[in-house]
Amino acid sequence: MKLSITLIALALSVSAFAQEAGDTTFLAAREAFRTGDLRRLELSAAELGNHPLASYAENYRLRNLLARDDSSGIPEFLARNEGSYLAEKLRADWIRRLAKRSTWNVVETEYAKLLAPEPELTCYAQQARWVRGDRSVIDESSALWLEMLEPTEGCRPLFDLQVNAGRVDADAIWARARLQMEANRSNWARITLNYLPDSQMPDSRSFEQATGNAAGYIARLPAGWAATRSSRELVAIAMQRIATNEPTVAASMLESRQSQMQASERQWVWSQIALQGARRHMPDSLDWYARAGKAPLSDENHQWKVRAALRAQAWGTVRDAIQAMPESLAQRPEWIYWLGRAYKAGGRTTDADALFGKIAGQANFYGNLADEELGKSVSAPNKATPPSSDELRLAAESRALQRALALFRLDMRTEAVREWNWALRGMDDRALLAAAELAKRNRIWDRAINTADRTRNEHDYSLRFLAPYGDQIRPAARQQSLDDAWVYGLMRQESRFITSARSTVGASGLMQLMPATAKWVAKKIGMQDYHPGRVNETEVNVLLGTSYMRLVMENLDNHPVLASAAYNAGPGRAKRWRGDQPMEGAIYAETIPFSETRDYVKKVMSNAVYYSAQFNGRPDSLKTRLGVVAPNRSENFKDRDLP
Repeated sequence: MKLSITLIALALSVSAFAQEAGDTTFLAAREAFRTGDLRRLELSAAELGNHPLASYAENYRLRNLLARDDSSGIPEFLARNEGSYLAEKLRADWIRRLAKRSTWNVVETEYAKLLAPEPELTCYAQQARWVRGDRSVIDESSALWLEMLEPTEGCRPLFDLQVNAGRVDADAIWARARLQMEANRSNWARITLNYLPDSQMPDSRSFEQATGNAAGYIARLPAGWAATRSSRELVAIAMQRIATNEPTVAASMLESRQSQMQASERQWVWSQIALQGARRHMPDSLDWYARAGKAPLSDENHQWKVRAALRAQAWGTVRDAIQAMPESLAQRPEWIYWLGRAYKAGGRTTDADALFGKIAGQANFYGNLADEELGKSVSAPNKATPPSSDELRLAAESRALQRALALFRLDMRTEAVREWNWALRGMDDRALLAAAELAKRNRIWDRAINTADRTRNEHDYSLRFLAPYGDQIRPAARQQSLDDAWVYGLMRQESRFITSARSTVGASGLMQLMPATAKWVAKKIGMQDYHPGRVNETEVNVLLGTSYMRLVMENLDNHPVLASAAYNAGPGRAKRWRGDQPMEGAIYAETIPFSETRDYVKKVMSNAVYYSAQFNGRPDSLKTRLGVVAPNRSENFKDRDLP
């Protein structure tokens, strides 16, 4: 018996040594790729043998060659690794290189083998078809004109095709430029206007003045400024620029000049003023939208018209604005829900319930609210049968998942996540649950959650709503008198429980604390031994994060919706976003001006419902959690320096 144990231990130690040696060799290959040392790269790649990341090293070698315009070995690699993430990405980059060399026949052949082509690659394939005489490309690419406001290199020639084929007139050119201005892409708008005939094109100096110093441009308008369309359109653009900061000033300017503008021009400016007013929760917004008449609205503007109506409790306008949306937009869960609410407010309960039924049962904010509108409790569905040993074995034997696990082991998280997500393509529910369990057993919490989130019919909400670090998080929540379900709901959205997580703005740890906030909280609670290097320690991060949550709650009416918004966007903004009258928490959440914070608050609050059901063993109510947000008040925070 002792001999058997010794042999097993020896085998494990040998395996661990081999893995470590292979990892070292792979990292050497990666560094050689980074520095352009092709000889060292080839040597390291040759030493990797059956290491899970051997194909990555070979991929590095081929990419190094491709950068030198040498594609030798790529077709063979693609054939051996067909269907893999690396094959997809290498083929994509090869297509880009082939397109630059106008090797269109190979572009078209290789494009057909892509499993998930990016839009730019589709553009290259369409160019290839055009070259061989396929004129249907014109029709296929027409939607790009208003959809792709910042075209990639591969798509720009298709815009030329549209113009040269006579599919784009002056109205379409100005429509595109207006959309680009709304999206704050003035440089691209200038490029778009170059498609106008020379006689209709605004001069570049005037365009620069209208976009760069809009108020000055308006103030210096000559007497005959309204004589040409290009001049009127530049005035409209200048007013749009002013509206981005001062909607009321822009409205006043438009009032005094709109009689000299065409209906489509002044209506567009009113729509832009209304958009900016709606984002600022200004009471004149709905009047401005009314003055916009039938101006075409962008998807973003359609949505803000509804939000302005929600803030005003103008249910008829909510109904009309949603019904005026493009079908693809109107079918999103939020607008199905709010249309249902508008119907309900108007006494059309049967129609409302039919709409609620479309999204009821979905594990998201509006699915939860729809459930409650239909009198159903929000709770997790029956748990799926756990993965069998065979299902777990198949997941563990997946070469793609093995590659992902190896990348996670080497702290190559970005590559690991891409490899993992690619491996999930085409998996059924049973395979997804097994992969989620594999991630959980390897303590890769974010992949466990995201993988379990993908199931369609069989679900395991204990995986979707994992609750790791319970010995640290739940006592800390209780110590701060916080709802542990809400704390977990927020943390799930902040970091997916990745202790090393770091945002682009410098927030770090489980609770994504900004350095200045962490320092302030540590001082506030009297933490004597704090220094910035401790913020990623799990216990310290949780202590500081939950302490901050408590302080934010105390300064914002003890309301979790306000506190969630504050955690993401700052307490000052969360306070400002309240209205003059009491407001449903759901309306407050939907009308948050920042898209990131709006999405964040919805997910945090919905997460909390499922964590509560899991922790307490009974359904919870999202509506109760959302409650009513009290009107804005002028008094300062209790903690005046609350960051």
